[in-house]
Amino acid sequence: MSATLVIGNKNYSSWSLRAWLVLREANIDFDEHRIALDTESTAHDIGEISAAGRVPVLKLGDETIWDSLAIAETVAERWPDRELWPAEPSARAHARSISAEMHSGFDVLRSRMPMNCRAMGRKVSLPDELTDDIDRVIHIWSECNRRYGGPWLFGEKFCIADAMYAPVVLRFRTYGINLPESALVYAHRLLESTAMQEWLVAAETEIDVIEHEEVGQ
Repeated sequence: MSATLVIGNKNYSSWSLRAWLVLREANIDFDEHRIALDTESTAHDIGEISAAGRVPVLKLGDETIWDSLAIAETVAERWPDRELWPAEPSARAHARSISAEMHSGFDVLRSRMPMNCRAMGRKVSLPDELTDDIDRVIHIWSECNRRYGGPWLFGEKFCIADAMYAPVVLRFRTYGINLPESALVYAHRLLESTAMQEWLVAAETEIDVIEHEEVGQ
């Protein structure tokens, strides 16, 4: 089955990163089609592929799947041998819960600390509502490390939950958020992965600048 993943800018598109990591870490062959975001043609170009008007979009043969979590669930279902959810039922339920929490929450973190792979050492103000989001993420990572032992969130194997939290690792890196050792285990593992290094190298080569995503001093 042919697979094509439509993504946005690697420097800025956190949802594209999530879907891309699922496919790459699962060793699934796919073609990559990049559409630059925030240009005069962006809406038209994406609309030609998906009526939802957003990336990422996964094309599997004649099927079109959009939304990162829907893409991840579809890939897990079509390639069950890749074990993209933990095998143990309670761990799987936990992984699904924190993935859904990331998918639907953390609005302040998203808006105040947009993903920007190329930027380092940026500083932003940390109002209480942003600190609450940061603390919640740190608690999730630390609890997973305590329960499952790392280095990934649910033990020795990458799963969909790791893809969902990967952009937050990059946000914390960009804006210099200090992490306790229990949360650093996951951040280090993600940043050192071959797939993430590939993504970061590609992000560095992009020349597009989206001004409203360039946050911090």
